[in-house]
Amino acid sequence: MSNASPTVTARPGMLPRLAWAMLWLALAGVSLHFLVAVHAQYGQLDPAHYTMYWSRRGWLWLHIGGGVLGIVLGPLQFLTRWPKARPQLHRWLGRTYIGGMLLACAAAVGLIATSPAPAAITTAFAGTALAWLLTALVAMISIRRGNVARHRRWMTRAYLVTLAPVLFRLLLPAWIASGRAPAPDAIALLLWSSWALPLLLHALVLAGCSAWRSGRQATVGGMAPP
Repeated sequence: MSNASPTVTARPGMLPRLAWAMLWLALAGVSLHFLVAVHAQYGQLDPAHYTMYWSRRGWLWLHIGGGVLGIVLGPLQFLTRWPKARPQLHRWLGRTYIGGMLLACAAAVGLIATSPAPAAITTAFAGTALAWLLTALVAMISIRRGNVARHRRWMTRAYLVTLAPVLFRLLLPAWIASGRAPAPDAIALLLWSSWALPLLLHALVLAGCSAWRSGRQATVGGMAPP
């Protein structure tokens, strides 16, 4: 009887870890595909590849460079044992991530200011940059105040916004494949959805995990001997 308890408590913990590992693996695969596609699009100095970005390619390069830093460094920050084992490295990677984000957001301002796109699209693009900035800012303030749990939650949200361009490149072809035209309002909707939907899903997952833990604690407490 006494030897059975560790086995029962170990198995529930393995399932969430496996689920998170599968999720991060999927995100890594999708992100890698996105980076390859971006390189194929803008890796050659050709106006035909850059289209409307050719005259603004400096802003575009800065924006992509900062975004790539975020996409690559983000997952490294979520390694469970890394922050405890190498806190100095974790802090410097975090600072580099924030630096890449600030660079990408500053370049986004330049792209928006020089964009010929309709207001609906530039507003949605600005909303994405602002969401990225605010989520990372809350995460940074949280860790400076010593609130590690809040810092991890908001860094997760910041990284989900980092992946907004990745999700947008998946949503747009799906929208076109459904037979609907990529009108400016539709593109704006997809831009908003590319980060708002992941944040909503993250909130639902957190709420579900919290409810599951509360229910499990109540069950264990009810089974405890008086």
